[in-house]
Amino acid sequence: MDLTFMVVLVIALALFFDFTNGFHDTANAMATPIATGAIKPKTAVALAAILNLVGAFLSTEVAKTISGGIINEGGPNGVAITPEMIFAGLMGAVLWNLFTWLLGLPSSSSHALFGGLIGAAIVGTWSFGAVNFMVVVSKVLLPALLAPAIAGLVAFLCTKMAYSITKRSDPDSGDKLTQKRGGFRRGQVFSSSLVALAHGTNDAQKTMGVITLVLVASGLQQAGTGPHFWVIATCAIAIAAGTYAGGWRIIRTLGSGLTDVKPAQGFAAETSTAAAILASSHLGFALSTTHVASGSVIGSGLGRKGATVRWGAIGKIGITWLLTLPSAALVGGLAALLIRTGTVGIVIVAVLGLSAIIFMFIVSQRETVDHSNAISDVDAVGEALHIPSRKERERLAAKARAAEKTAEKAAKRAAEAAAIRATAQTALDKADTAVLKAMTKAAEPPKARVKSAAAPKPKVKAPPAPGDTDVPGVDDETAATKEMP
Repeated sequence: MDLTFMVVLVIALALFFDFTNGFHDTANAMATPIATGAIKPKTAVALAAILNLVGAFLSTEVAKTISGGIINEGGPNGVAITPEMIFAGLMGAVLWNLFTWLLGLPSSSSHALFGGLIGAAIVGTWSFGAVNFMVVVSKVLLPALLAPAIAGLVAFLCTKMAYSITKRSDPDSGDKLTQKRGGFRRGQVFSSSLVALAHGTNDAQKTMGVITLVLVASGLQQAGTGPHFWVIATCAIAIAAGTYAGGWRIIRTLGSGLTDVKPAQGFAAETSTAAAILASSHLGFALSTTHVASGSVIGSGLGRKGATVRWGAIGKIGITWLLTLPSAALVGGLAALLIRTGTVGIVIVAVLGLSAIIFMFIVSQRETVDHSNAISDVDAVGEALHIPSRKERERLAAKARAAEKTAEKAAKRAAEAAAIRATAQTALDKADTAVLKAMTKAAEPPKARVKSAAAPKPKVKAPPAPGDTDVPGVDDETAATKEMP
């Protein structure tokens, strides 16, 4: 394949990685102020985009670490790193970024990039000498272990101090709770802006380093030199655009998935995150802003008495951190293995990668997460309402189904009872009607009965015989009495 076309293809993929880095890591700066209601969601991502753009121009030390430290390109002891290898490494980083974004897991874009490049370089050259493992350990792995712990400890102490200071506030200050919360919310605007600026300073440089690496590998730039201005500008624009797109799934996880964040916690977490990232950028450490931000949020949750820290979600994120570098290295290595076959392999990798990207985008549309539902409404005390986990949602759904079945049975029994009542009422109505008819008939006067038969004939007795003294209607005793003188 033509070298110029390959370089352009790699630069395009690198800028797309920079875009995914932007929306993947927006949560690092803006999750907690959105969760506490300090900044409206759309305003937050717009502010973060601008500050990422500005931060990308502030330093190039991390870019030099990537372009001239991790990969041994050129020189007497170096190996020949080709644009094809870098293309394979970027594909591994991009796919891992999108996969973890789909799951809403805050993983390290930096480690995905390092893993992809390491795997592609080793497979592409069939040599472990392509990677400077001392630099990987000193400037990648050790900072990855120490930075989250240090940032979490600082956030823990800052949270303790913040609540201690507010307890000793002026008792005559009126509505103290509102004033405290409002003060920390205003402070969050500053601290989150500082994190966004630090993110642009640190993460945009990683893509600058990759583009510089491909220019060096193709002979278009001398080894050991820093990125050109056009590289800095395009990387700044790409990461700013990705930030403005907003990684709402990861914002939801960091904003309310690890702990219930209040303004004082958010201020402490963001301040410690910004301090750690800016210090690492100055020292040239390719630090993961995701690791630092997550550690700070956890530390702030532990620092507030009574706060809920969701260790199950933290465990999932920890496993994701451990899998990031080797998984991206595996994908990058497989892509490099296909690319070794030539132009056909490059086309296959490009088609498979594009198909995977489209597939993950389609899957993400099944459950849309945006500024309207990324974080629940903030309640009266400035705390983001709890968003149930997947298991909790499944339990709630099961309870809802059981309640629905119970309601259906109750409705059926109610319908049967209503039918019985209707039947009984009908019978009562009939009985009342019958009684009324009977009473009406009893109140009517009796009618004379007319016999249709003829009147009976009178009986005629025969005349008495001679000597018979019987007179009809006169007994013997009466007759004897009349005959006495």
